[in-house]
Amino acid sequence: MPRLGGLLVLGFFGLIAEHIGLGKPTLHAQIPSIPSVEIARGTMPAAPMQPQLAIDVNDAIHVTFGAGNRVLYIRSDDGGKQFSEPVDLGFAKVMSLGMRRGPRITVSKGTICISAIGGEVGKGRDGDILTRCSVDGGRTWTSPVRVNDVEGSAREGLHAMASGPDGLVCCVWLDLRNRSTELMASISTDGGESWSANRLVYKSPSGSICECCNPSVAIDRQGRIYVQWRNSIAGKRDIYVSVSDDRGASFKSVSKQGLGEWSLGICPMDGGSIAVDGENPYSAWRRDNTVYLSQGKAKEEKLLGMGEQPWVAVASNRPWVVWLAKRGGDALLLRPNEPAPEVIATNAWDPVIASSLNPQGSLAIAWESAEGDARVLRLAMIRP
Repeated sequence: MPRLGGLLVLGFFGLIAEHIGLGKPTLHAQIPSIPSVEIARGTMPAAPMQPQLAIDVNDAIHVTFGAGNRVLYIRSDDGGKQFSEPVDLGFAKVMSLGMRRGPRITVSKGTICISAIGGEVGKGRDGDILTRCSVDGGRTWTSPVRVNDVEGSAREGLHAMASGPDGLVCCVWLDLRNRSTELMASISTDGGESWSANRLVYKSPSGSICECCNPSVAIDRQGRIYVQWRNSIAGKRDIYVSVSDDRGASFKSVSKQGLGEWSLGICPMDGGSIAVDGENPYSAWRRDNTVYLSQGKAKEEKLLGMGEQPWVAVASNRPWVVWLAKRGGDALLLRPNEPAPEVIATNAWDPVIASSLNPQGSLAIAWESAEGDARVLRLAMIRP
């Protein structure tokens, strides 16, 4: 089993994260309901953090995570029982890591693409999105390619990446090229090996979107791109979604998620996530101390429970949602058609969930856990 270490490198606004609006846990000190395996372990200042997942059509599980200023990649070809030794991809001198900052991964038509944000100085002073790709299962990797076409404009350190059909990949990020925080995108048609000119997804009429909530992106089978972010309009910090019907050439449709509004004077550092199966998107997000789910373009919202940091995946046209009662507390999973969530981990941070490109495949959940002085990355498998 890999033994890793890491340095927590926050973005410019990351230092205030633990002081913002954490909800009270709904469940306490329960035994996790599903087994998990350890995939990495280490202690500060080099602890493994912020795992991200992709599961290909052959059910191979691809994982990336940060450890200090290193970006690492591992894979499992036996359903998550055993993982390869980590490959160190070495992106930048100082990487953005923590509070939903860190590397991202996609798999499209046999191409693995990993992205990360880093710079010479870091800590919000500089930062570019760099990608590296592999077409041989992770044995060899391309040289880094920069995605943002204005140097240093991705220095907030928050981005997302998703793949779709025919090698289509979309990367979105919080961009500071015009001083105010805007949402930008770039498109790749070759699995992430090269990138288009940057395109504006959204600019708030109030000047900046929410300054340090993670964006997310999903692509359906027709190549439609769904981008989610937390907006900031006249003091209201609600979740919005934009849809591109032309494979990322333009982003025109913009809609607010849910019925309520959240007036907040500071960023909650919680952007939720969006996922899609076929042509049906699902959006999970937090408002105040509560997690919600919406489907498609409907304004209705489904209350899932108290907590924060939700992440959603879709399998067999049904949403599976993970979230935290609070950071450092219980990680919860809500299965489709179940009335209440179950505890899957304790002492947890920032869970993610991913579904297989194989319609009959499994889902995987990964998260950080505190175990004594160590920070441990754990992974659990679920059959739909």
